[in-house]
Amino acid sequence: MRGDQASGDLSRLLRPRSIAVLGGKPAAEVIRQLRRIGYDGQIWPIHPRLDEVADLRAYPSVAALPAAPDAAFIGVNRHAAIEMIEALAARGAGGAVVYASGFSETGTTGEDLQARLIAAAGAMPFIGPNCYGFINYLDGTLLWPDQHGGRRVERGVAILTQSGNIGCNLTMQRRGLPIAYLLTLGNQAAIGIPAMIEALLADERVTAIGLHIEGIDDAAALARAAAAARQRGVPIVALKTGKTAAGADLTLSHTASLAGADAAMDAFLRRAGIVRVTSIPVLLESLKLLHVHGPLPARDIASLSCSGGEAALLADAVTGRRLAFRALTPAQATQVAATLPKLVTVSNPLDYHTFTWGNEAALTETFAAMMAADYAMTMLVLDFPRLDRCDDADWRASERALIAAAQRSGARAAIVATLPEAMPEERAETLLAAGIVPLLGVDDALAAIEAASDAGAAASRPQATITPFARLVGGASRVLSEWDSKRLLASHGLGVPEGRLARSADEAAAAAVAIGFPVALKAVGTGIAHKTEIGGIRLDLGDAEAVRHAARELQGIGDALLVERMVTDAVAELIIGVNRDPVVGPYLLVGAGGVNAELLGDTRILIMPATRDEITEAILSLMMAPLLAGYRGRPKGDVAAIADAVLAVQSFAVAQADHLLELDVNPLMVRPEGCGAVAVDALIRITGEDAID
Repeated sequence: MRGDQASGDLSRLLRPRSIAVLGGKPAAEVIRQLRRIGYDGQIWPIHPRLDEVADLRAYPSVAALPAAPDAAFIGVNRHAAIEMIEALAARGAGGAVVYASGFSETGTTGEDLQARLIAAAGAMPFIGPNCYGFINYLDGTLLWPDQHGGRRVERGVAILTQSGNIGCNLTMQRRGLPIAYLLTLGNQAAIGIPAMIEALLADERVTAIGLHIEGIDDAAALARAAAAARQRGVPIVALKTGKTAAGADLTLSHTASLAGADAAMDAFLRRAGIVRVTSIPVLLESLKLLHVHGPLPARDIASLSCSGGEAALLADAVTGRRLAFRALTPAQATQVAATLPKLVTVSNPLDYHTFTWGNEAALTETFAAMMAADYAMTMLVLDFPRLDRCDDADWRASERALIAAAQRSGARAAIVATLPEAMPEERAETLLAAGIVPLLGVDDALAAIEAASDAGAAASRPQATITPFARLVGGASRVLSEWDSKRLLASHGLGVPEGRLARSADEAAAAAVAIGFPVALKAVGTGIAHKTEIGGIRLDLGDAEAVRHAARELQGIGDALLVERMVTDAVAELIIGVNRDPVVGPYLLVGAGGVNAELLGDTRILIMPATRDEITEAILSLMMAPLLAGYRGRPKGDVAAIADAVLAVQSFAVAQADHLLELDVNPLMVRPEGCGAVAVDALIRITGEDAID
C-alpha cells in the first residue's frame, strides 16, 4: 500500500504550532533551519541522553513531551523510526516526516519494514520514508534537514517531488518564482501525491501546483485530485520522468509498437487536465506564468522588440508550437503605426526599432497600442545588461513602459530575456510585483506560454471521466482467429465485410461465388497475427478459378480459409487499437493504418471511456485527416462511421477489460461519406481460462 493511508486533514502537519525533532545531525539542522526561517512555534527536541539540544530543552521520550506535537521530524535509523512513529501515533501527534531510507526502495526486506512502518503509524499521517520533508514558505515552518534557498512569501506555487535532492535544487532557483510549499514525498508510504494535492488545495494562498513525478501508483486518485484542483481553479503542471514498463510479456499488435512506452501516460495526464512539460526549467517558467496570469484563454501571442534579429528569432521559435502570431487587423495596425516613426513597418512580431529607445512615454504608447489587440500574451524581448560593467537606465525605461501599458490596457504581458542570465533576480521580482511575468530563454518562455494555453484549454473542456478498470485476469494468453475476432467485435457494432469460412479450395470458390467478386482470401487460425508477413493473404480475386488457385497455395498455413468481399471504394485506411498500460489500464489508439501503420506513426491515444466528441477530435487531428476531408477532389471519408467503429471497439474492450491484453483493427477501410467503414482485419489477444471464446 502506498499513498492512500492519509486522506484526511493534514493541516497540523503542514502548518504546525509545535514540532518534535528526533535524531542527531539531521534533527539539529531542522532546528537551525526553523530558526532561520523565523518559525515562532514550539520546538521540542527528543534525545535519550542529552538535557539540551541546540540551546533547547531536550525530552527523553515522546511520552515526556509537554503535549502531543502537531508535527515531528524523525531523523533516526529505519528500525528506530518504526518505534518512534508508533510512539508519536499513540501520543496523538498530527503527523511526521520519516527521513530514514532503507525501506521499499531497497527490495523485499525494505518492503516488509515499510509495511511495519505503516502499521505503526495507524491513522497518523506521515511523509516519506526516504525523504527530506517539506518547507512551508507561507507560514515560516519546515521539517527539512538541509539548507534551502527560498524565503517567506505571502502567496505562491506549491511544488511536489519524490526526490529530496531535486527539491533542494528547486529552492535555489533565481527566477523570481514565489514558492509557497516545497514538498518531497519519498516513498509515499502514507501520503501520496493525490492526497497532498488535496491538502494544498485547502490553502487559498496556493496559486498553482507543480509536480515532478517519477511514478504513479493510483491513476484514479490522481485524476480525482486534479478534478478537485480544477474545481478550485488551481492549474497543475507536471514533469513526468521515466517510461512506464510494458504491460505484457508479449506484444503482437501494431498498437503496442505504435503507442510507445509513455504515450498512455501522456494521454492520461491530458485527460485529467494536468499539463505535461518536458524539463525542470519549463516547469518553473510555466508555474511562474500561471502564478501571475493563470491559464491563458487562447493561443495567440504578440512580440515586441527593438531588433529585427530578435523578431525573427521569435518568429522561428514559434514554428511547430501550438501558438500563433496573430496578424493585426488594418485598424489595429493603424493604431500601432500612429505611435511609431514612419520608417517602422508594423507587423507581429513587431520590430519597433531604436528610434524611441529610452523614451518611456513613447514606448508606453506603442506597447499599449499593441496590447489593445487583445492577445492572450504580449511579450517584450528585453535582455538586461550586467550591472558590474553597464548602466541599465534605458532598459528600465522599457520595463516601466511595459508595466504602464499593461496596467492601462489590462493585458497579460511578459518580459522575455533571450539569455536566462540576462534577467537578474531583482528585476524578475520587480516585474512579478507589477503583474508582469519574467520569462527566461525564448524556447522555455514559449513552452511555458504553450503550457498555460493548455491549462486554459483543459479548464474549458467538460470534466472528463477516469474509470478505474478491474485488474487483468492471470493465466496464459491466446490469440483469437481473425474470424472469431471479427465475430466478437461485430456483436458490439463494428462493421465487417461479408465473409465465410472454407476448408477446401472448392468450398472457398463456392463461397466466393455466393458473396460476389472481387474477394479476398486469407489463411486464418488461432495464433496467426500478421498474415501479410507470412504470405497468408490474397487480394482482388476476380473469379472462381483464381480463388481455387489461391486456396491451394494458402492451405496448411492456418486452420481454415476466410473468403471476404473486397472493399473497392476506400477513401483511407485507419487503425483502431486497444492496449494496456500498467498504471492507466486499457487505452484506445486511432491512427493511419494499413501495412504502413508503424512507418507513418500517425496516431492519437485516448483514455477509456472516450466520448464521441473526443474520438472525432482525435480523428480530425491526425496528419492524414485531409484525406478524410476530400483531398484534391477525392470523395470525403465517412468520419461519423469511423467514430462509430471506435465506439464499437471500445464497447468490446470495456466489456472484456479484465481479459483483454491487446486488440487491433487494421485496416479499417473508410468508405465515402454516408457509406460506412469496414474492418477488414482484426486481432485480439486475451488471457484467463474463463475468457471469451
